[in-house]
Amino acid sequence: MAAKYDLVVLGAGPAGEKGAAQAAYFGKRVAIVDPGARPGGIAVSTAGIPTKTIREGAIYLSGLGQSASAMTVASVQNPWPLLMARKLEVSEFMTKAVERNLVRHGIERIRGRARFLSPERVEVEKVAGERVVLEADIVLLALGSRPRHPPDIPMDDPDVHDSENILEIAQVPESILVIGGGPAGCEYASIFAALGVQVTIVGGKHLIPALDVEMAGILAECFNSMGIRVIPSVKVSRVARDGSGLEARLADGRTLQAQKILVTTGRCPQIEGLGLAQVGVEIDSDGWVRVDDHYATTAPGVFAAGDVIGPPNLAALAMEQARVAVCHAFGFEYKKETDRFRPTYIFSIPEAAWVGLTEEQARTSGINYEVGRSSFGTNAKARISGFPEGLVKLVFRAADKVLLGVHIVGELASELVHIGQFVLHEGGTIDRFIDATFAVPTRSEAYKYAAYDGLMRLERHTRSRTPS
Repeated sequence: MAAKYDLVVLGAGPAGEKGAAQAAYFGKRVAIVDPGARPGGIAVSTAGIPTKTIREGAIYLSGLGQSASAMTVASVQNPWPLLMARKLEVSEFMTKAVERNLVRHGIERIRGRARFLSPERVEVEKVAGERVVLEADIVLLALGSRPRHPPDIPMDDPDVHDSENILEIAQVPESILVIGGGPAGCEYASIFAALGVQVTIVGGKHLIPALDVEMAGILAECFNSMGIRVIPSVKVSRVARDGSGLEARLADGRTLQAQKILVTTGRCPQIEGLGLAQVGVEIDSDGWVRVDDHYATTAPGVFAAGDVIGPPNLAALAMEQARVAVCHAFGFEYKKETDRFRPTYIFSIPEAAWVGLTEEQARTSGINYEVGRSSFGTNAKARISGFPEGLVKLVFRAADKVLLGVHIVGELASELVHIGQFVLHEGGTIDRFIDATFAVPTRSEAYKYAAYDGLMRLERHTRSRTPS
């Protein structure tokens, strides 16, 4: 006999938890299936929350941002166990929060691995080997992703790590080579640099490919000031052991030595063994589950959200996708679409965050635009905090000053970006920042001076076009 539910969710990470809770809130009977002993996914175990916790600990231990810190890396022989203990404490707290949320909504949690028998029937093999069949009107795929392992790099070497098992190291290495200049690579590169590690990062054309090119350059400058060697526009062709450790050969013939290598070359969906093809769930050319604007797959009654449908692999976006998917699946008059102006953010040191169009996107779209900038180097609060690196950059339409994009490199960028996000939502102009009263001293007042800078540039822009 199959157990009957309104919704079966595969995966207990951010997308799975929030999708399940959304359906349960409206009175649906929900089961959530996940192979892990506890819910929360990598967001609370090996990626999101843990990485950010380590980041804050590294800043504290290194004394970055403060002229006088209670403790520094120099005074701690091996800071890694301290960071791991703090990571474990925060991860445990957040895992319990997920567990309480599932219990509060009456969601049944089943530990095991699932595979489709049909679009509305799922077989689950539990840990002890018992098999059960679940029937549901709707199934939500939310099993997340895992680090992608390039075939030409020996990932089985004990000193070669990905963005998840790097947390298993026993102590901070003397040197590390980070392969990949994306979010995970930049976060870990700056964390290890803060801990006194000799760091080299080899990436693509520039750090964070989706980032505004100028801001990527600013982030690279910040990394250089921390002692991080950034090598763009070159690939690693081979990794092998030499007498003293690991050696990476670059495509241009150069070689780099490091005690550890961290591979952060993207992620891939965890969909093996699900039987997706047999039930008609299509995969796109990049390997991600194909969905429409409502997050419905090509199989009837099967929806997908989060990392399984592809980048940008952000927990915040995964949660919203799952909520929207469930609302469309059951016809709830609630969330109909995800945010048009959703921020992207990187928790490197310093942070980077952006929302809306980059300068390159505005140019490619044929928009006559202008920009305004304000450096945190002239911002009183940034100077007080000891983190004066970075700037706020506004991209706006020259004809009417309507804001098109906000780009920030600097500490607390992930918080500050929401100010610009709300102005974008209301179709506002950069005058909105000039008219607003910002508390002084705060980092947020950089918006006002970026807007003033934009007005001055716009005036020069207009004068240069006016015939003499």
